[in-house]
Amino acid sequence: MNEYMQREKIIVRTSIVGIIANVLLAAFKAAVGLLSNSIAVVLDAVNNLSDAMSSIITIIGAKIAGKRPDKDHPLGHGRVEYISALIVAGLVLYAGITSLVESVRKIIHPVQANYSTLSLVIIAVAVVAKILLGRYVKAKGEQTGSGALIASGTDALSDAALSGAVLVTALIYTFKGISLEAYMGVIISGFIIKAGVEMISDTVSDILGRRADVEMSKKIKAIVVSEPDVLGAYDLFIHNYGPGREYASVHVELPDSMTVDQVDVLTRKLTDRVYRETGVILTGVGVYSRNTDDRIAEIREDIEKIVLAHEWALQMHGFYLDEEKKVIRFDVVMSFDIPHSEGIKIISEEIKEKYPDYEPFVVPDIDISD
Repeated sequence: MNEYMQREKIIVRTSIVGIIANVLLAAFKAAVGLLSNSIAVVLDAVNNLSDAMSSIITIIGAKIAGKRPDKDHPLGHGRVEYISALIVAGLVLYAGITSLVESVRKIIHPVQANYSTLSLVIIAVAVVAKILLGRYVKAKGEQTGSGALIASGTDALSDAALSGAVLVTALIYTFKGISLEAYMGVIISGFIIKAGVEMISDTVSDILGRRADVEMSKKIKAIVVSEPDVLGAYDLFIHNYGPGREYASVHVELPDSMTVDQVDVLTRKLTDRVYRETGVILTGVGVYSRNTDDRIAEIREDIEKIVLAHEWALQMHGFYLDEEKKVIRFDVVMSFDIPHSEGIKIISEEIKEKYPDYEPFVVPDIDISD
């Protein structure tokens, strides 16, 4: 069984556990809420049903994401999981809004609750069950890298806190006669809405494309520069096609004395090492040529000082001085604080002033990875 099939199996099994647990909790809470006229408990039951629906959607998403690549989708169907996570977030948000409307209605037209000892015990058991379920689902989500499971687990832990608050209001009403049901419903609704908005925001960020993970970026670059001939690793792009499906490209700086044959051997070795040690597939390794002449190295250091004197210039790399054509070329990683065209103009003018015999050719790079 390959890693993707194993991952899918864990996600499906965990989701099934979540469905069974949430349906049972919803049934017990609904019974308690209806018998005791408690809007807070009824809303808590509805929230459990939405969690069960979320688990069903997670299963469907995992099944589709696990399909083999085909001609129309050569990189697989992994990104479907982001769509399923977005649907789950939408359901959570919808549940929060409808709960808020019902809670406000109960504030305007209050109904007195009537709790029994059995009702209080059931709510207390539900709190413990939600804590255990939340920790289990979140742990499995982190193990498999499933955003949908992590969101469901986090949501379950939040539900446990909210169910605990419902229990507190029930005890207050039972012993003090003060009814806070509808107001607690408003608070619960607020937390549900907040969770839904945050889940949507996180998933949309995944779909749009996040900045590459810092630790992964550093690990890949460390592997690349550990090879003796590599003088630097830059422009690392990591493309995500679903959890566990990452492809990358990188530029390496090599001595200008290397032959094409030597470069070919090196890049193949780098591709193999990066995949074995990180699971990321290097789809492309670009090459920068570095002058091996010591005199040119001094010019490089001087120009680097000029470039990095600007706060918005984060890094300079790919430097090469062509004596025959009288061209100095290099890349500059710029922050998002300045338009690239403006940064290029400033740097080019400064280089031209210091080295009038050479034509600077500056390429701007995006600050895309650490």
